[in-house]
Amino acid sequence: MLELIVDKVNDIIWSNLFILLALFTGLYFSIRTGFLQIRFIRRMLHLLFNGKASDKGVSSFQAFAIAISGRVGTGNIAGVATAIAMGGPGAIFWMWVIAFVGAATAAVEASLGQYYKVIREGQYRGGPAFYIERGLKSRKYALAFAFVTLISCTFLLPGVQSNSIAVSVEHAFAVSPITIISIVVAFMAVIIFGGVKRIGKVAEVIVPFMAIGYIGMAIVIIFINFKEIPSVFQLIISSAFNANATFSGVFGMAIAWGVKRGIYSNEAGQGTAPHAAAAAEVNHPLEQGLVQAFSVYIDTILVCTATAFMIIFTNAYNVMGPEGAFIVEYIPGIEEGPAFTQEAINSYFPNNIGGKFVAIALVFFTFTTLMAYYYYAETNLSFLSKRNIPNLLLQAFRIVFLIIVFFGALHEANFAWKLGDIGVGLMAWLNIVALLLLRKKFMEIYKDYRRKFKKIKNT
Repeated sequence: MLELIVDKVNDIIWSNLFILLALFTGLYFSIRTGFLQIRFIRRMLHLLFNGKASDKGVSSFQAFAIAISGRVGTGNIAGVATAIAMGGPGAIFWMWVIAFVGAATAAVEASLGQYYKVIREGQYRGGPAFYIERGLKSRKYALAFAFVTLISCTFLLPGVQSNSIAVSVEHAFAVSPITIISIVVAFMAVIIFGGVKRIGKVAEVIVPFMAIGYIGMAIVIIFINFKEIPSVFQLIISSAFNANATFSGVFGMAIAWGVKRGIYSNEAGQGTAPHAAAAAEVNHPLEQGLVQAFSVYIDTILVCTATAFMIIFTNAYNVMGPEGAFIVEYIPGIEEGPAFTQEAINSYFPNNIGGKFVAIALVFFTFTTLMAYYYYAETNLSFLSKRNIPNLLLQAFRIVFLIIVFFGALHEANFAWKLGDIGVGLMAWLNIVALLLLRKKFMEIYKDYRRKFKKIKNT
């Protein structure tokens, strides 16, 4: 009964209307800014490595790392596999599309997060709830977003991450879910009780390490199969436009699941990354917007594509048709999720190295994502508290979050993903509408930066 209700809620939230809204918003801001996601790539890299932290805020790179912590996670491994399983290889193309236009959306929400940030507990706080209240002058709307985000990041989303850790580690090392998640929770407790500064410092160390390691493994497999790259592109693009007979039955699903898993993975428009963006110490709001736009590329164009290519190169996937029968079943008996990626890597490395490597990568990916979820939830708890969070409430919240992470590992994977999708969808609906309503303010910020940037370039 509960699962039927969850399915119905998901169908409503992730309707075709929302898919069109997400694509339209990204395209609208891309056109209005002359495609800033292309024009400012060199500036993005410069800003990423030249910011400094302060007593109130983290550096641009630390904010980038916190946001990447949330973006690069289960969605890059299990999410990509699920998109292929439900929408065929064509779903990857639509993940690219939502990443490209979503980079503009990410710049908008991060810039607004910076512009409307406040100082609480001696540090910068900001995010959609703050820019909705201060920019749209709507306390009720802001409270709705803050409440939804607090519930989503505390109760709905962590289960996907902790469940993925438990399933992958148990599959690779035969370690019980309770054992591995107990270790994860213990380490997480040390970090989150240290506050946002500690989260930023841990993220800036772990994120580059985990991304480089995972992408390095993918590059090895891609290099081995470099002659097949054109055919993989052809398969993805033909399937995306209903030009491949095998996957014609899931054409609509390719678009829906590509956008759905793209937003889940890169979080563009979801409203989570602006919390991290607001924590940064920068000279202009758009600077953090550009840094966050670049993080979308890292997440989807780089990490998700690496996963997709490994899976498709090795035919380590199954695709479910609309009637419940498999269109293709290359790996019978293997459930969609991290197992697709594990099977792909196992094709090239002996002794279950693929399973072990993916399990370890997932531990790092999901651990940092959980850190990011905690920070987003705490920021919205701060907003709801209106002033500084009472210490007793803060400590109780931290304990509740750790308990939810622990028990999330014991959920069924499919149910955990459905709950996570509800959380992502609710936040994205509320945030994207707010971004469109605040479009004039963002364009003021953008034009102001363009004027100042020209002066900087000419000095």
